[in-house]
Amino acid sequence: MISAGDFRNGITLEIEGQVVQVIEFQHVKPGKGAAFVRTKLKNIISGGVVEKTFRPTEKFPAARIDRLDMQYLYKDGDLFNYMNTETYDQISLTEDQVGDSMKFVKENEMVKMLSYNGMIFSVEPPLFVELEITETEPGFKGDTATGASKPATVETGALVYVPLFVERGEKIQIDTRTGEYLKRV
Repeated sequence: MISAGDFRNGITLEIEGQVVQVIEFQHVKPGKGAAFVRTKLKNIISGGVVEKTFRPTEKFPAARIDRLDMQYLYKDGDLFNYMNTETYDQISLTEDQVGDSMKFVKENEMVKMLSYNGMIFSVEPPLFVELEITETEPGFKGDTATGASKPATVETGALVYVPLFVERGEKIQIDTRTGEYLKRV
């Protein structure tokens, strides 16, 4: 059991029959009245965000989230196929279940499956990936005074904004959380 006074960003709890993750929290001690904890909670199954306040003494059970390493195999229509590298079990997830998390992941890369009570609710790609640029416009000399960028398509089909000096066929490193270009490889 975790009391509201011990909330931290990222912890996962069961509140009113729903599994939620604390996104933000703030301990408030008004001049008059009792202290309270103001929070922003994200429902990990539906993705909805709710703001709630709690007394610091309220207690909630911690939700056990399982993280399992799986290998992304291939996309078949609107299904993404994964394999557990230890048991060789395969599962398929729809585009709705996966969301945008797979737009920077190539086939045969490892991802983390997040599940609660055996139900997968999210896929976490690696934090950084190296991808080859398949299409981009050529940069122009003297056009770099403002640190300008141009759109580029990477081998997974995702669009990334890169500096003007990056050319087609080069490999770049991308932060999958923000979708930003980091460096050439």
